[in-house]
Amino acid sequence: MLSLLIFVATGAAAGVLAGLFGVGGGLIMVPALAFVLPALGVPAAVVMQVAIGTSLAVIGATSISSTRAHQRRRAVRWDLLRGFAPGLALGALGGAFVAHGLSGTALKNTVGIGALLVAAQMFFGAQPKAHPGDHRLPTGELLAAGGGIGLLSALVGIGGGSLTVPYLSWRGVPMQQAVGTAAAGGIPIAWGGALGFAISGWQLAGLAGPHLGYISLYAFLGLAVTSVLTAPLGAHWAHALPARTLKRAFAVLLASVGLLMLLR
Repeated sequence: MLSLLIFVATGAAAGVLAGLFGVGGGLIMVPALAFVLPALGVPAAVVMQVAIGTSLAVIGATSISSTRAHQRRRAVRWDLLRGFAPGLALGALGGAFVAHGLSGTALKNTVGIGALLVAAQMFFGAQPKAHPGDHRLPTGELLAAGGGIGLLSALVGIGGGSLTVPYLSWRGVPMQQAVGTAAAGGIPIAWGGALGFAISGWQLAGLAGPHLGYISLYAFLGLAVTSVLTAPLGAHWAHALPARTLKRAFAVLLASVGLLMLLR
């Protein structure tokens, strides 16, 4: 029961963050799962793979809810996403198989470092200088950028917003459109990554409860229900509240999570 309550609370926080920042909430879900899953009987050797795979599966649901909320405000650039999505999905699929081959310690450290880097970027508001232009980006560039973002996202278990938003902003896309498009970009990342973790962990044995490869269906349900319900709230706040203060508060939380993962 305690584990279920943790999943529900974590899912609610992840949903708000997905809508608010287009980050998918994975950097909250993965550490929470890493702490709770051993108590559910998940072997230590695969805890991080299960945490990341389950996080991506949840983001697959959360991103749909978040994208719908951003689309109602016409903040999703579908013209960019059409070129971006194949690279995101294929990169995430490949990233899942890379994660399958890594040790749990390597993945834990990857998540911790990823959290610290995202925290620094969000706290200091570091953004590359925007390119002027009409925001129509070459398909080849979008595919390549999507592949890199998808692969890195699958290794950390995130929806890629912390990478997609700075990239699109650098290429001159207005911030609200960058956030909305990043939220939509979380769909191919999550689905591609979740598929990869399901396939690569297909022969996994010894997990308590139902699972699909590295995806814990018990944890997925507990996280997904509340995250889908709260994502529209985050999207509303993204258009109504001062982003700088919220981002800095979230950055402090992420830095704490990152240090905890590295020191654990």
